[in-house]
Amino acid sequence: MLTPEEWVRQHTVQFLIQEKKYPISLINVEKELVFNDLKKRYDVVVFNSDGSIFLVVECKRSTVTINQETFDQIARYNMILDADYLMVTNGLQHYYCIMDYEAQQYHFLRAIPEYKKG
Repeated sequence: MLTPEEWVRQHTVQFLIQEKKYPISLINVEKELVFNDLKKRYDVVVFNSDGSIFLVVECKRSTVTINQETFDQIARYNMILDADYLMVTNGLQHYYCIMDYEAQQYHFLRAIPEYKKG
């Protein structure tokens, strides 16, 4: 069933494949993870070729305002996943961040990088 959030997720995956050139084989959609004994599901993860996580994407329906709570949610997921980049989108607004693990924070970017082999 194509829910509003699923529409955003599918368009985001197409953006990652077509615009950012990430191979389909490195993209994973809606998998379960456990955080503090709670089961959660991430929306989209893009892996590096070595199996580490390059990008975590949190998708919201277009009527959801992206706010600090949304970033807190993806930050909690990333405590387990250790991604290099984060993306939050509601299909209309897109926010990109790079992680700075030394300073324990993230920095906003204008875009995420295109795929580079290697």
